[in-house]
Amino acid sequence: MPNAKAIQNRISSIQDTMKITNAMYMISSSKMQKARKTLEEALPFFEEQQMAVAKMVETLDDLTSRFFGKEEIPEEEKKRGFFVVTADKGMAGAYTHNVLKLAEEAMAESENNRLFVMGELGRQYFTQRGIPIEENFHYTVDSPTLHRARQIQEYLVDLYLQDELDEIYIIYTYMKNSFSMEPRKFCLLPLEKESFLEKNVNHETYHDIVTFTPSLRELLDHMVPSVVSGYIYGALVESFASEQNSRMMSMQNATDNAKQMMHDLGIEYNRVRQAAITQEITEVIAGAKAQKGKKR
Repeated sequence: MPNAKAIQNRISSIQDTMKITNAMYMISSSKMQKARKTLEEALPFFEEQQMAVAKMVETLDDLTSRFFGKEEIPEEEKKRGFFVVTADKGMAGAYTHNVLKLAEEAMAESENNRLFVMGELGRQYFTQRGIPIEENFHYTVDSPTLHRARQIQEYLVDLYLQDELDEIYIIYTYMKNSFSMEPRKFCLLPLEKESFLEKNVNHETYHDIVTFTPSLRELLDHMVPSVVSGYIYGALVESFASEQNSRMMSMQNATDNAKQMMHDLGIEYNRVRQAAITQEITEVIAGAKAQKGKKR
């Protein structure tokens, strides 16, 4: 049975750990709230962009933009790019594992793939398994910004327009609520015409006669990259918020476990102290009896 001093040292060590987990919980909570607030402020702008593109798509009878599909290519010959958003740090539960699992499943469906990874944990994971990743694609996942999303968009769209990629997918984590997160795969390019036509727009103005300057196709080609930037930015923020939320849950679980351990150790400490006191009393009584025996 451990002595009281050893138990006190363990309790002190657990208390120090609890301070760290509580601090990490507060930091992750602050980062998550800030990220989601920034996304909510930017969403109206991106939604208006998508509405504008929807109007252009509806107006164009013969939509030939490369952003909405290239020439028919056999499935086995398509060059697919997978942009996977992971984490730079651990202690976030199954967050990284789940998104990596979905990425592997998606890549297993085709052979001609190129992999673009955000997050140090994701890069290490694929490198250790001998899966090649784009070496020049280095972006941090911490505190996502619209500027970073535009840089990524330019990098990927250039590959698409140069026919180095026929399809580009982003694999990220969507935060449904504080208790539920799920990895998702979303096609960035080519865009689907139907997805824009289904948007909730005012159909009374949908068929108004509108004059576009410059030409409609030029405007469309100019606006689509901005729409893609919006998709990327939204995915980055959702992933970052999901990571922070997963870390909050992990830290909360760690804190709860630490409290339970302290409770159990407190009971054990009291038991050890009680045993020590009982032992001391027994020794005192035995000593007193021995003294009485000598006097007789």
